Amino acid sequence: MFKVVFTTLIAILLVTYAPAQEKWSLLKCVQYAIENNISIKQQDLQSRFSELTYKQGKQSQWPSLNFSNSYSFRYGRAENPSTGILEDNNIFNINFGLTSQVSIFNWFSKKNTIESDKLTYEADKEEIKKVQDDISLNVAVAYLQILLAREQANLSRVQVNTTLEQLSNTRKRVDAGSLPELNAAELEAQLSRDSSNLITAEASVQQFLLQMKALLNLDAAVAFDIDTPPVDKVPVDPIAELQPEAVYALALANLSQQKVIELRLRSAKKAVDAAKGQMYPSIGGFANLGTNYVSFKEKAIYNQVITGYSTSSGIRANAGGGVYLPVEVPTTAPGTTIVGYFSPDRFGSQINNNFGQGVGIGISVPIFNGGSARTNWERTKLQVRQWELTKESDNQILKQNIYKAYNDALSSLQKFNADKKAVQTSARSLEFAQKRYDQNLLSTFDLINSQNNHLTAQIQALYSQYDYVFKMKLLEFYKGQGIKL
Repeated sequence: MFKVVFTTLIAILLVTYAPAQEKWSLLKCVQYAIENNISIKQQDLQSRFSELTYKQGKQSQWPSLNFSNSYSFRYGRAENPSTGILEDNNIFNINFGLTSQVSIFNWFSKKNTIESDKLTYEADKEEIKKVQDDISLNVAVAYLQILLAREQANLSRVQVNTTLEQLSNTRKRVDAGSLPELNAAELEAQLSRDSSNLITAEASVQQFLLQMKALLNLDAAVAFDIDTPPVDKVPVDPIAELQPEAVYALALANLSQQKVIELRLRSAKKAVDAAKGQMYPSIGGFANLGTNYVSFKEKAIYNQVITGYSTSSGIRANAGGGVYLPVEVPTTAPGTTIVGYFSPDRFGSQINNNFGQGVGIGISVPIFNGGSARTNWERTKLQVRQWELTKESDNQILKQNIYKAYNDALSSLQKFNADKKAVQTSARSLEFAQKRYDQNLLSTFDLINSQNNHLTAQIQALYSQYDYVFKMKLLEFYKGQGIKL
């Protein structure tokens, strides 16, 4: 007997000992999860991507402006950019350019694209709220699971202590010879079973705590525990205020999931208008500024020697009265004396002299492009229909889930009330059984059976109570107004 009792006491100490540490409330758990959960962070990144797309689309309405600069070196026979003459020379060329383009009219395709991107961005922001709501509900459920596991462990601990006390009293009576040894042996076996149940219950508590850490994105090795308020202190709305039709109306107006679908449907409709505009002509404007600088090897300029005059065969001077006189032109020969050099102007002069401007309007008319524009338009219309069906299906499922949650909550409340009566009944039965056992009118087996029945009734009542609270929290969630913490 001593070995059994000692083992049981050690088990109780092991499962009840915990170092002093800060305990987290449900509100703190929810807030921490919203700030640190990986799924929420991932959705936040998606929202930022959509925001960048939207901002870039708005900026695309403004004229573009680009500066260009190039350097080139040519050698051998090439055109001199300053003279336009083909010559054998080494030429270094610098070009500067400034260009601008703007879309003047494109059948509002760009405007509708921007509107579509804006609605997508709003949908992704609302998606963050949806993930936050889902995480909050999951944290609340995990919190309730820990509370339930703790209550079960407490019941198991009370059962162990009760059995220990009964075993101690029975052992005294057995030693006094008023009861057979069988009674003590049966209680020792029951004590072992109760101790095993206690250890299993405490292990469940630790397992649920690990699951909560995962939701909070906490390291598994970090010390963590929660407050354990009584379940009847968990705030829930009266079920009379959670009629399914009223909850459904609130859900359509407030649930993030419904808002997300509506925003994506509106975005798809704008995408249809944008795709349709791509099938019509568009008008754009452009402007450019440019200049250049050329550097080349200097070329000598030789004098020309006049060798005489000759009559030009092609040129005549009008002397009046219908008389035309031939023009005498000089004949020359290449000289040998260098009178100067042909060289490029200075950098500043060339940049100024070569400066040029241009402006224009262009029209782009889609005639045949492999059907891509029309196919894209047809595809966007199908996407609209797809979102319409998604919205219709989601609303149907939502209404079914709300009615189911309401009926489940009613059933849970009725079952909880029935289980509370069962606990009261089993408690009276155990009280009578204990009195009869103390008077040697009841066997140890029957006493243990009565104890187990009472424990089972208590555990079942706990399950019913927590199930009722969870169903009520689910109805609160469907209202889209947050979960009462």
